[in-house]
Amino acid sequence: MDSNRWVDGVDLRYRFGCESSISDKIIVQYLNDEPCSILEMMIALTIRCEENIMKDITIGDRTSHWFWSMIDNMGLGMMSDQKFDKSYVQLVTDSFLNRDYGYHGEGSLFTVLNPRRDMRNVEIWYQMCWYLDELSCGGR
Repeated sequence: MDSNRWVDGVDLRYRFGCESSISDKIIVQYLNDEPCSILEMMIALTIRCEENIMKDITIGDRTSHWFWSMIDNMGLGMMSDQKFDKSYVQLVTDSFLNRDYGYHGEGSLFTVLNPRRDMRNVEIWYQMCWYLDELSCGGR
């Protein structure tokens, strides 16, 4: 259902390569064979969110804000190098991948107070749009 988000994650490798002056040949040879990670997908989504929807030159770049909001929504905001529970993180990421989270998106990237449908059955892009819509309308 979210193959376009995974493609964005893989495309992020090419963006990184271009910005780092790494040749496409090297990227294809070493990075293109691997599936998109959750982290890559999340970073690509936050960049797309900022650049395509929420960009506001008067506020400045909020890409990191969107990323950390997703981390917090997943229940991982309290993790640090000193306080890291690998089994808990695995549980959270498995729950996310299996869409075993709440109707409102509790435990996923986006929690929405008044979802139009069960968040478990909605593409990540629409979940994000509903989340941003609630933020901009003062629903939070």
